Amino acid sequence: MVLIKEIVQQALTTGYLSVVAEDQMRVLIQTNYDSEDLDAWIILQRAVVTGDVKQESRRKKASQSAKGKNASSNLKLAYQIAAEIASAAAMALSLPKNTNDQPSMGV
Repeated sequence: MVLIKEIVQQALTTGYLSVVAEDQMRVLIQTNYDSEDLDAWIILQRAVVTGDVKQESRRKKASQSAKGKNASSNLKLAYQIAAEIASAAAMALSLPKNTNDQPSMGV
């Protein structure tokens, strides 16, 4: 079974994310993944935003019209925001649980 972090590593190595790989990640993110996969996904999103990794589906759409350039800027901003939210969630999920910090019920 392919892992998200493996797809991300290939995209980072080649500088290219195919539609097929993107679809694989969508399926995997809806099923079972671990914190390493989530970290890899965040890294990939940042690489897309900075232009280090090109997305096949986005490249085709952006080249179709001038309106696509505006949409591309908005898309980059959306990915950046999503990456930051996912980063915060990953950090929160990686914090150790401390049962002493749990509120007590009338004790």
